[in-house]
Amino acid sequence: MRHFSETERQSFLRDVRVGVLSVAATGGRPPASVPIWYEYTADGLILVNTGAGSRKARLIEDAGVVTLVAQREEPPYQYVVVEGTVVDTANPAPREVRESIAIRYLGEEGGRAFVAGMGDAPSVLFTIRPDRWITADFSDDDL
Repeated sequence: MRHFSETERQSFLRDVRVGVLSVAATGGRPPASVPIWYEYTADGLILVNTGAGSRKARLIEDAGVVTLVAQREEPPYQYVVVEGTVVDTANPAPREVRESIAIRYLGEEGGRAFVAGMGDAPSVLFTIRPDRWITADFSDDDL
């Protein structure tokens, strides 16, 4: 196993992958972990859009820090773990950013249709600054 270089890590996060977002929970519950679409920006920030009234949004707002895991799910296994701080919250989330994230996963037509289908459902955009990285690349390992 080896670790990604910074360039490899950035490329990996720019690839289309469903992330798993974890955030501290309240009331004695374990951390909340959910699959999520994200966007990795050219300036190294992570954008996450979610329903404004969701439990996930409330927990992110309360905690102010999250962990995001992006992984390659077939051999050779690879992953990037990002521990980061929420540095900006946009409520409501700008439509163009919501579309950009959806287009990343569904293509131009599908992404725009997905956002249009959400209608006026309120959403919030979190901007996350990576503070710590953990990476692993098992490409050179014998499986």
